[in-house]
Amino acid sequence: MPVAAFKSQVAQWAKRIHVKPRQVRFQKMGRKWASCSTRGTVSFNTELLSQPPDFREYVIVHELLHLKVPNHGKLFKTLLRAYLPNLDIDSSLIPPKPGGGRARI
Repeated sequence: MPVAAFKSQVAQWAKRIHVKPRQVRFQKMGRKWASCSTRGTVSFNTELLSQPPDFREYVIVHELLHLKVPNHGKLFKTLLRAYLPNLDIDSSLIPPKPGGGRARI
């Protein structure tokens, strides 16, 4: 997926969730698919662009929700299910990183 199309998808979800990331950037990450800083920067692993669409969408929503809820508690999980009610991704379905090992979101 082209970076511009991915950023467009991030912008659409940010509008829907009512958040405004300070910056959206891409970088190589060793063990994560994405991260969200306390300052509002959402970073995505460049390898995410080649992953399946449902997984990319899950990672986008997951990280943008951290702009509202900084942890993975009950509220976070409830919001995640509310925004992605038909998506059933758990930690066992997270694609492995190239070279082996389990990646984190």
